[in-house]
Amino acid sequence: SLHDALPIYLSGSWNDTDSRMVAEEMVNQILTGGWLTDFTSKNPGKKPVVVVGIIYNKSHEHINSDTYIKDVEKAFINSGKVRVAQAGEKREELRRERAGQQEYASAETTKSWGKELGADFLLTGDINSIIDQYKKEKVVFYQVNLNLSDIETNEVIWVGDKKLKKYINN
Repeated sequence: SLHDALPIYLSGSWNDTDSRMVAEEMVNQILTGGWLTDFTSKNPGKKPVVVVGIIYNKSHEHINSDTYIKDVEKAFINSGKVRVAQAGEKREELRRERAGQQEYASAETTKSWGKELGADFLLTGDINSIIDQYKKEKVVFYQVNLNLSDIETNEVIWVGDKKLKKYINN
């Protein structure tokens, strides 16, 4: 079966190492997509701005998707090929901080409005799991699905997934 072809990773549940490894591998996949070449040929000298949006945990266990999102952002930033803008609540926090600065910070250090990085692309996705049990052997298959969309046109320009297989010792 397809599942047999997957390498088996460490036993146990999804952990920080899995999160980091899957994030790095998926960002590498994303950055080899044709969308990046298209963008840089249309916008010479400009790096695309990516927002890492919501990645839902649809697995059977508690996976902190915020940790995974941070790992994806870190992998994007470390690549040097894209710029990362804050998403959703984080963007609102930054706006509140700037509003507070207008009132309390000195004129020389106050950050100005209207300079936010406009995003070109939005990354979203989910983390899923399937449990396969036979007698005392239990294997968990994780699959992370990601989609990259052009924010201006709403076109999905890249779709990818990464599978992970782990033994659970009973």
